[in-house]
Amino acid sequence: METNRLEAFSDGVIAIIITIMVLELKVPSGAGFANLQPILPIFLSYVLSFIYVGIYWNNHHHLLHAARRVSAGVLWANLHWLFWLSLFPVATAWIGTNRLAPAPTAAYGGILLMAAIAYFVLQRAIVANEGPDSILATALGSDWKGKLSPLLYIAAIPLAFVDPRVSAALYVSVALLWLIPDRRIERALAKRESLT
Repeated sequence: METNRLEAFSDGVIAIIITIMVLELKVPSGAGFANLQPILPIFLSYVLSFIYVGIYWNNHHHLLHAARRVSAGVLWANLHWLFWLSLFPVATAWIGTNRLAPAPTAAYGGILLMAAIAYFVLQRAIVANEGPDSILATALGSDWKGKLSPLLYIAAIPLAFVDPRVSAALYVSVALLWLIPDRRIERALAKRESLT
């Protein structure tokens, strides 16, 4: 099977996830800027989650463009990853509504961790399907950001019960780490196109 159907399905699910997250934002009760204060934590959690979903969407796009075909294993790995992404709206609303309380902050990190693991599994499934000498296998290389991110999540989860602000800072740090575009796959695809 070609990758375009999988990419279209994933794009649709991601669009729904973002829509559900934005629906959690409520209109302020008054017309003054002071009326924004109560919804600020919910808005900030939305912004962070939107950035995470955007980063995943961007990287998923590049990941599938490096693949030539998908297998049943890739389809299931993609569904596994989408499952964890689908929990972002609940975690986003919970952490925002409860203003970085320890349990919601830890749960948010747990979902971020599981999404990162699921994305790693998806990458490995595509590499296994494409072969060890594939463009994707070469492009991924050591993937230091992919290895560092889960470690930061693992540290942030228990830290949520010590100081949730430290956990939030780690979640923001990982997002900032990934905001810097990862050009490995783009470079590998450009190289493939120049050879053909």
